[in-house]
Amino acid sequence: MGVLQPAPSSLPVEVVALVVSAAHRCQGRPRDGIAARPAGAPPERRATVRVEAGRGIVGDRYAGRPAHRDAAVTLIGVEDLEAVADELGVPRFDPALARRNVVLRGVDVGSLRGREVSIDCGDGVVRLLARRAANPCAWMDVLLAPGAHRALRGRGGLRCEPLGTGVLRVGPARLVIGPPAAG
Repeated sequence: MGVLQPAPSSLPVEVVALVVSAAHRCQGRPRDGIAARPAGAPPERRATVRVEAGRGIVGDRYAGRPAHRDAAVTLIGVEDLEAVADELGVPRFDPALARRNVVLRGVDVGSLRGREVSIDCGDGVVRLLARRAANPCAWMDVLLAPGAHRALRGRGGLRCEPLGTGVLRVGPARLVIGPPAAG
């Protein structure tokens, strides 16, 4: 007889922002400032994105790259970003500036590490395996606020492997959290 696994939990969440970056927005050293966006690059913020199994988000610079297949989609909780702004005593910043692909409200994103999650925005379920931390970089001090790099340590989001193909849309969604992944 096999080991019983707990039933997946399901909860309502909100997809607050979707970000696709065709090219690196930040080049060089943070102290030198942000380089201009490459000519013709589409806007980073999107109303919908298509996620492809084993590849990532269509149009994103990491989609289909062998070194990033198990970490092609990044998630972050808007609550973590709001807490950082509050701690730093600055106005709340645009969550898309954190440069994570999917910004969620209503779930502790850090608690998803090592689990398969499914996000259903009504256009097909997107399955992801939340593999590892998406550690913040020094650019957070430039993009968000001085001190954000340090403040985001341990809550900079997760890097996920796309297991299923589907569409994510800004707005209400359903998140299904599976049991911890084997291995």
